[in-house]
Amino acid sequence: MTLSLKDIRSAQRRLRGVIRPTPIVYSDLSSRTTGLEVYLKLENLQKTGSFKIRGAYNKISCLTRKQMEKGVITASAGNHAQGLAMAAATFGTRCLVVMPEQCSITKYNATRALGAEVVLFGTSFDEAKAHALEISEDRRLTFVHAFDDPAVMAGQGTIGLELLSEPDTPETVLVPIGGGGLIAGIAAAIKESAPEIKIIGVQAANAAAAALSLKKGEPVEIPWTHTLADGIAVQAPGSQTFPLIQRYVDEVVTVDEKEIASTILFLMESEKVMAEGAGAVSLASLLHNKVSVKGRRVCALISGGNIDVNIVERIIEKGLLRDGRLMRMVVEIDDVPGSLAKLLSLLAGERGNILQIYHDRMGKEVSLEKAKVEIDLETRGSEHLKRILKLLKKQGYKTRLLT
Repeated sequence: MTLSLKDIRSAQRRLRGVIRPTPIVYSDLSSRTTGLEVYLKLENLQKTGSFKIRGAYNKISCLTRKQMEKGVITASAGNHAQGLAMAAATFGTRCLVVMPEQCSITKYNATRALGAEVVLFGTSFDEAKAHALEISEDRRLTFVHAFDDPAVMAGQGTIGLELLSEPDTPETVLVPIGGGGLIAGIAAAIKESAPEIKIIGVQAANAAAAALSLKKGEPVEIPWTHTLADGIAVQAPGSQTFPLIQRYVDEVVTVDEKEIASTILFLMESEKVMAEGAGAVSLASLLHNKVSVKGRRVCALISGGNIDVNIVERIIEKGLLRDGRLMRMVVEIDDVPGSLAKLLSLLAGERGNILQIYHDRMGKEVSLEKAKVEIDLETRGSEHLKRILKLLKKQGYKTRLLT
């Protein structure tokens, strides 16, 4: 089976009333930063928190009665798992999901809450997939691939039809890419209708199988490595998605982990949008000058928002440290009454906000007449931070920044 525009339009009819046609919003700060008209397609607001319900539901709706009776199985880092679990529950069929052992806790819990049986296996998507195929054969369950399936691609391609229905159609569309199901569907929908629109795929540099495959001219398998963009961390593009990527996608670029993290923080702080790593890579490529766009109107697809709270906390903390808005320092003071109060008074005078403080006078490395004070201090930025350090030095304090 191949993927056609007719297939995508049929999927759109099946999904009518099932999914949310997600909004496209203008990003003011991104536009001012880049000099372009930047729009965000917010699939993080889709049911289950990502675009995956589109392809999963379309695939299940095409199954036979016998297949429905036995149930479905898949392998997923989490978003496809949730989409398939919800779709299976809608049709009243059993769903089993194999997820990597180090998968997102948020995605694991959400998949179980949707009624799926979850098995943890392997360290990567590909190892989980191999185990799922074994179970599929043993239990006669229908395997629903996360991306390498025409019905799944057709469901994802409905995003492309929504973009084309906009009054001001984007001239360039930036799409996250892992195995290729999302971008294959979107690119087929758009290029078959408006071939002048540029389609750019964006990958995490730590999992850039599609980018490498396009350079080689054939699917290439890479070793598995960790990435913040776990939703697109696959070792090779699909055998069915790759020809479509070659045919329809104009280019594929990569972004590194720091660029992904900073874009997640940017979206939270500036756009009030919660994006997971895979969902943020498209905008990251634009903000970090990785793409050469066509025209002025650019749409970045925010493909999902399922991110663990503990990861969000780390991203915020590291981002604030990098921007100089959070300072961690050790200050040596005299171990006499009033010394700590004097230090705190100086910091208060400079409007530094103390988040956490630890006063140590008993540590082995602390001399008898001194005390060590570890402080987490919130500042207004790098210039404010420098002014505080300059003041402390002028007052005779020995300070050391912690990273």
